[in-house]
Amino acid sequence: MQDGSGAAVQPLVPHHGLHLPAPAQRAPGHPAGPDTPSLWQWDTLQYATSAGYTSSTMEFSLQIFLGLGRRAEDLSAEQHRLAVKVKPSFLQYLSYLLNFMSVIAGPCNNFKDYIAFIEGRHTHMKLLEVNWKQRGFQSLPEPSPTGAVIRKLYMTLVSLLLFLTLTKTFPVTCLVDDWFVHKANFLTRLCYLYIVMQASKPKYYFAWTLADAVNNAAGFGFSGVDKNGNFCWDLLSNLNIWKIETATSFKMYLENWNIQTATWLKRVCYERVPWYPTVLTFVLSALWHGVYPGYYFTFLTGTLVTVAARTMRNNYRHYFLSSKALKVAYDVVTWAVTQLAVSYTVAPFVMLAVEPTISLYKSMYFYLHIISLLIILFLPVKPHAHIQRQPQTLNSINKKKKD
Repeated sequence: MQDGSGAAVQPLVPHHGLHLPAPAQRAPGHPAGPDTPSLWQWDTLQYATSAGYTSSTMEFSLQIFLGLGRRAEDLSAEQHRLAVKVKPSFLQYLSYLLNFMSVIAGPCNNFKDYIAFIEGRHTHMKLLEVNWKQRGFQSLPEPSPTGAVIRKLYMTLVSLLLFLTLTKTFPVTCLVDDWFVHKANFLTRLCYLYIVMQASKPKYYFAWTLADAVNNAAGFGFSGVDKNGNFCWDLLSNLNIWKIETATSFKMYLENWNIQTATWLKRVCYERVPWYPTVLTFVLSALWHGVYPGYYFTFLTGTLVTVAARTMRNNYRHYFLSSKALKVAYDVVTWAVTQLAVSYTVAPFVMLAVEPTISLYKSMYFYLHIISLLIILFLPVKPHAHIQRQPQTLNSINKKKKD
């Protein structure tokens, strides 16, 4: 292709809302466009494996530190459960880090649980937490993962079909189209953004559910028995789709999305930093995900929204608990607000770059940023939100008992 002067003009291909040079001119290692899927797949594979190695290594290091570098009385009950008190062998470390079940898509898991699985103690340990004689059993049952694996494989199939239809129908590139940015009204943009973000979820549902099923098929992931006496295989589950889609708060949504990574972030950062745990945890999450600017837009916006949502909930929720009708109305409104807020917050995560993110947020008038800042600035916040936090250790528990 040539311009009026006869000079060659590079063809442009869309990529996550950006116009990028054609594949032949791209820098090595840059995610490719739709015409070069192999390069994109390799980039995604590199990200998934390196991120998994990072979280697993940090989790392993933390558990070793808790077991060998801290006194038992200085640990909380959860830290005491995680602590590895005997130095593992190099072979055990490599097995934990590189096992075939989670080497590609994770999830990050507890080193002690993994070793118990390798040594054949995994399900036995969980079953011992239940009094089976009271339930009419003379010996320990042998839970089978078959049912859980079939259900999860069915969910991966549904997710794959949605990806091949819904995701292709509503690609994220729609959010930088001229119609969306300049012609659609605000309400239409709000609804269309929600639809596009919903359409981007099936690939995550597919990958995480398949990874969970693979671990369960190998016999790893048994978490015990629920209140109805059913065997649960959700120890390594990375999401709860029903709770995600029906979440009535930003906190509830985050607690059920990428669960194992959220648990890891809580252990290595949120529970250990003395000040501003929410902000620092979001910053660490952005750094862990990579260097694309979109990640930082998402997690910094997420910090504002989390603090604002918590402030609103603490100030107004109790007014809606006096009757069932008010509670239902509150749940409906907070569900809609949560889903729209999540769509607005995570859009940069899938758009990746600065230009489409700014274009999107300008077309939305930065409404959620402004509302969140106003809430934080003008509504009262609980006094303990910004003071140094004191973790509850076994020492503090024993002291309370004595008092």
